Amino acid sequence: MTCQLLQEKAVGDCVKAYVRPCPQPIQPGGSLVTERDQVPGQLSWWQLGTERFNGKQLLGKHTCLARGPGEREALAFYNELAGAARNSGAHGAQPATPARLHAPNPNLTWTPGGFALSSPPRSGMAARSPPPAASLALSQHGSLRLQSGGGAGSFSVNKWRRRSRAPRPCQATSRLLVNYQEPYRTQILDYLFKPNFGASLHILKVEIGGDGQSTDGTEPSHMHYENDENYFRGYEWWLMKEAKKRNPEIKLIGLPWTFPAWIGKGENWPYDYPDVTVYYIVSWILGAKQYHDLDIDYIGIWNERSFSSKYIKLLRYTLDKHGLQQVRIVASDRLWEPISFVLLLDPELHRVVDVIGAHYPGTETVPNAILTQKKLWSSEDFSTFNDEIGAGCWARILNQNYVNGNMTSTIAWNLVASYYEELPFGRCGLMTAQEPWSGHYRVEAPIWITAHTTQFTQPGWSYLQVDGHLEGGGSFVALTDGLGNLTIIIETMSHNHSQCIRPLLPHFNVSPQRATFYLKGSFYMLKTLQVWYSRLGFESVQSTLFQQLHPIKVWRGSFSLDLNVDEVYTLTTLKTGKKCLCSDPPPSQPFPSNYKDDFNIRNPPFSEAPNFADQTGVFEYFINTSDPGDHVFTLRQVVVQRPITWASDADQTISIIGNFNWENFTVTCDVYIEQPRDGGVFVAGRVDNGGIYVRSTKGVFFWVFADGTYRVTGDLAGEEILMKGLSGVRAHAWHTLTLNIQGTSAWGLLNGYPLWENVTVTKPSSGWAAIGTRSFELAQFDNFHVEAS
Repeated sequence: MTCQLLQEKAVGDCVKAYVRPCPQPIQPGGSLVTERDQVPGQLSWWQLGTERFNGKQLLGKHTCLARGPGEREALAFYNELAGAARNSGAHGAQPATPARLHAPNPNLTWTPGGFALSSPPRSGMAARSPPPAASLALSQHGSLRLQSGGGAGSFSVNKWRRRSRAPRPCQATSRLLVNYQEPYRTQILDYLFKPNFGASLHILKVEIGGDGQSTDGTEPSHMHYENDENYFRGYEWWLMKEAKKRNPEIKLIGLPWTFPAWIGKGENWPYDYPDVTVYYIVSWILGAKQYHDLDIDYIGIWNERSFSSKYIKLLRYTLDKHGLQQVRIVASDRLWEPISFVLLLDPELHRVVDVIGAHYPGTETVPNAILTQKKLWSSEDFSTFNDEIGAGCWARILNQNYVNGNMTSTIAWNLVASYYEELPFGRCGLMTAQEPWSGHYRVEAPIWITAHTTQFTQPGWSYLQVDGHLEGGGSFVALTDGLGNLTIIIETMSHNHSQCIRPLLPHFNVSPQRATFYLKGSFYMLKTLQVWYSRLGFESVQSTLFQQLHPIKVWRGSFSLDLNVDEVYTLTTLKTGKKCLCSDPPPSQPFPSNYKDDFNIRNPPFSEAPNFADQTGVFEYFINTSDPGDHVFTLRQVVVQRPITWASDADQTISIIGNFNWENFTVTCDVYIEQPRDGGVFVAGRVDNGGIYVRSTKGVFFWVFADGTYRVTGDLAGEEILMKGLSGVRAHAWHTLTLNIQGTSAWGLLNGYPLWENVTVTKPSSGWAAIGTRSFELAQFDNFHVEAS
């Protein structure tokens, strides 16, 4: 592929760094092209790297996706690469004989042809440490040998790697969960977090709300403005406390997607003033402890965006200065590169980063990541519709992320599908809870696939480093607590029944097979292992999920299993596993066809009103002390500047509610414009989009403006004008808007009197109700009522 040169910089006599915009997507190993990335008008692909001037010998080459900020983000990567090459001492005239590079890894050597390993590991596996000394006690260290089909292989335990499994509820995907009534909300939380009950999750990763769109909605910041602090906004604090209540040992991770506008001081970028961004993030960590007694264990940088070495170093310094040495840093929640490459070249950065986190790695890692000798995590994965194929995807990557890529933690996006299903990536959670109005929820197959690992291991357990590929296809992993307990997880997922949403899965075959395991060392003395079994059903075959079978006998350190296709086995010394089932939840029901909310609540348990899902901006409960009348308690849009964005936020604010299948309905709401002259608000119906696609939202929008005019538009952007005229509306006064849509006609009322009528609407044919504002501005809403016929 030929890429136009955008910018290049000499960083020595022989090396240059470059960044080039590319005319079409490039897919490097382990990276991905996703629907989420393909936002119209927002997708840019950039090729970045450092190379010899002759263009033939590469120092390092990376192809990176830049979304949102586009060119600026690409140039940030370019600056990191150029700076790393400059600081490493790898530029300038190269010695005739190999010389050690000034990097943390002694195995990495500069040669005239580029970087080389002094002792290269085999592809896909980490460089191995020497086997444990003979003095290691066999009661704590053992070995495992597998015979599969006609072939046999033996594996010695020469290194352990710590492991963990986690979900992430970020990106507004748990928005509806908080609205569930008891006992159903408790039951859902038990299935997720309670040990030896359901998924028994080990880690909870949450979004640090930044007021911007992060996939399926916005999450409010703890600091909308520079002089504003509130550590009770949103639902993430509540969710972390509920998880800790059930499992005090659960680990907590925070990661920002977006940032309030004041962080960038007018720029859509959080790194121009790294001290400000560090202050903002550390305040969130301190607030978690001060107000909720929550200890944050890990902190990320900026989800799927550029990292800044300067920022990461300052973050570590500030954490330490505030006594937060226990908070570890994960970078960079994107691809393996260029973070791994830069870590190898920057000893100081290498010292402060604890974990390399990559998203959707396809179970593979890259040599540079292995060379860093850091913990490797798949820090976002899964993201697949939660039927049996989604469960197969989850079962396969839970094992193979370690078997193929040495990743010791796999984090599922998302925790629970608790958002309107028609938003992007509907039902891509471990379970489904999207009907708080009915109490209905579904415990999906991925919950029980998770339990095969999480109920029989814990953070701090270690993987036995064996070649976990089964001869007939599939994989196994073995873990121990170092105290004599052993857990083996086996999966035989077929290709067509385990495809994740991303990346593309190369074809492979799985066939029925007999596997024989030989236990040695302290494990040789085991007599029985507990057995838990799942088989995913396809083509009208019923699934068997997390069923306890009779224990398997171990004879002289060996046992055999007949493995069929699309199965999961857990074999363990632990006897604590349980499949707990609550009573059936209520049946599914659509959103109420007659719904009202007057927002009259003095001490709301959450900052957001039930069932409203903010898609741009943040709508919060508000006490209007200046109004002695009927509008003391209102809902207020509070974001007054466009945040530092992660996705394609709209230029208008909007919050949706209701049933996406509504066709004929009436929306009524009292509105209060706070911004004089150019302020404006709307009510809407048949709203057809949200999440990362909110900019392209269509529907029927009834606007009134502070200059005394009104408009009816067919889109959120206000470009498709269906009718306009005078309304007499002014700021700082309450007015009632009514929008009525029936068939192909719509009409509107202002304060109970007709303002416009006979507007023809043909598209969209159905959608949600919504409220919102013309821009990022303060405005209030009260007495919301929607009635569908």
